Amino acid sequence: MSLIALADTTGLPVFDAQNVCADLSQQGWSLCRLADSELLAALRSEAETLWQADILTPAGIGRAEDHDIVRKIRRDLTHWMDGSTPAQAGYLAFAEAVRREVNYRLMLGLFAFEAHYAVYEPGGFYKRHVDSFRGARNRMLSSVLYLNPDWDPSDGGLLRIYAPDSEDVIAEITPEFGTLALFLSEDIPHEVTPARRDRFSIAGWHRCNDRGLVPALQVKGLPVA
Repeated sequence: MSLIALADTTGLPVFDAQNVCADLSQQGWSLCRLADSELLAALRSEAETLWQADILTPAGIGRAEDHDIVRKIRRDLTHWMDGSTPAQAGYLAFAEAVRREVNYRLMLGLFAFEAHYAVYEPGGFYKRHVDSFRGARNRMLSSVLYLNPDWDPSDGGLLRIYAPDSEDVIAEITPEFGTLALFLSEDIPHEVTPARRDRFSIAGWHRCNDRGLVPALQVKGLPVA
């Protein structure tokens, strides 16, 4: 686990690739702290602006007729990134740097990246799940960047990570500003505990080379999946 705050002169966050990749190889997940920067502040501002303008929409996991079931599983609002603003372009550039480093060190074959803003309003949660079915090999590396200054664990909204194939909780991550969690999409069960205040983040997924099979990757504006 790396909690080193890092930055460089390009304006993009940097991360301790060696430690992150060692964590992913040994335990399937990693945690690092990105240094406060203009990009992180811009991402927080954009997320809050979109939320206040009611542009974010309720997230889904299935078809429209399953809406009631979805509400029992997750209650968050999302807006997909398309790179059309400087903040989004900056974050996608950072994700590309992550892709290159992880591919070089772990040879995962990461290819494409998709991400959305996520807001959990008070009472919002996401029950235990994994981000990709085992063996599907579409989403391979999940990431969550948190955008919440002055967050206290008593505010809820924790990312709870479970041991694979177990009910054992191995970590509870406070969604503090600049904290970046990465984990293997197929292997790491996780959940978001109920938030007690508005909670902002960016959820992202690096995928394998399945672009021709994924309609969401064929368009500029990504739909809710």
